[in-house]
Amino acid sequence: MFSFSERNNSFGRRCVWVNGPVIVGAGPSGLAISASLKDQGIPFVVIERSDCIASLWQKRTYDRLKLHLPKKFCQLPKIPFPHDYPEYPTKKQFVDYLENYAKHFDIKPQFNECVQSAKYDEPCKLWRIKTVSTTGSIRSETEYICQMLVVATGENAEGVIPEIEGLKNFPGEVIHAKDYKSGAKYTGKKVLVVGCGNSGMEVSLDLSNHNAKPSMVVRSSVHVLPREILGKSTFDLAMMLMKWLPVWIVDKILLIFAWFMIGNIERYGIKRPSLGPLTLKNNHGKTPVLDIGTLEKIRSGDIAVVPGIKRFIGKTVELVNGVILTIDSVILATGYFSNVPFWLHEKEFFAENGFPKTPFPNSWKGKGGLYASGFTRRGLAGATADAMKISKDIGKEWKKEWNQKKQKVPTHRRCISTF
Repeated sequence: MFSFSERNNSFGRRCVWVNGPVIVGAGPSGLAISASLKDQGIPFVVIERSDCIASLWQKRTYDRLKLHLPKKFCQLPKIPFPHDYPEYPTKKQFVDYLENYAKHFDIKPQFNECVQSAKYDEPCKLWRIKTVSTTGSIRSETEYICQMLVVATGENAEGVIPEIEGLKNFPGEVIHAKDYKSGAKYTGKKVLVVGCGNSGMEVSLDLSNHNAKPSMVVRSSVHVLPREILGKSTFDLAMMLMKWLPVWIVDKILLIFAWFMIGNIERYGIKRPSLGPLTLKNNHGKTPVLDIGTLEKIRSGDIAVVPGIKRFIGKTVELVNGVILTIDSVILATGYFSNVPFWLHEKEFFAENGFPKTPFPNSWKGKGGLYASGFTRRGLAGATADAMKISKDIGKEWKKEWNQKKQKVPTHRRCISTF
């Protein structure tokens, strides 16, 4: 793929010329692009801040997690899931699939390298990506120089920590859902789960299954749909219907099925948005919850649904309706955000929220060799679609600019050529 010497320049910084794209992120998006580039014989470098591929899946997800969608919508290009995998693979099965995928294509990321900055050098028409090694106690810096940069860090790079009065002074445990593993240690404890998306619902279910006493905060409206309708994946059914019907009609059909299968969820304190589930997802990126048993626990009273939080007072929390609860722990299922604005010095393509300004389906390519993969708010299927477009476009540019040409290393810096 590429090679370089371990020599440093006079400033103690290693400088690496990459004769191909630099891909930031070794999650599913980065792996999918890497595999497609490998097939085309295009050199590249993958930079990953963690010490493993798919660090979100391996280190920042709970143990009971399964894919929410059928496996056919979640597989990466060129290699499907094994036939013996269930329709909804477990976290371990998905990680095994990704590791085997990387091994098959001989994808070897530069692990433990955190990107500090990425800037486009307009006069030289080059990207300069500066990283710091996070291995051990010795700080080492590297500057990668390339003509194409692929941002594949994803939508869920960092956990959102809300500002709630008194939360910092709460004496019990407070963690984000990304640090939650299992409800085993919460048996018998009163746990406040802040958030009612897929993570909040599943964490609450897991806590209840471990005989904890969860209270789930439902501050805003949310669509809850059955994971399957008439034995078929709800998502699969929706995709099939949208081939023939407009989105608003498909929304109506899904909500009718939901009404018959799970009933009126508003009686449990969960309000539905005014927009339909698919319309809301397309317009605002808000994913509907696919129920896998949480509603049954809510009906039985094993999971309490409570309104928004006003403030924390000692070991208690005061809700907006005046009710005060005594709790032992807080789990913040409050979502994630993109960290792109912290390191990418570019404002034309990426917005301040870390997402491309151009709406789907044209949100994968910017100017100056800049690409974005996995920012469509369409999960793994969206990331795969991005990867196919990006790798194809890079292949076209590669053939046009570099095929049968040997690149000259920039002479204004002491760089190490990598081919």
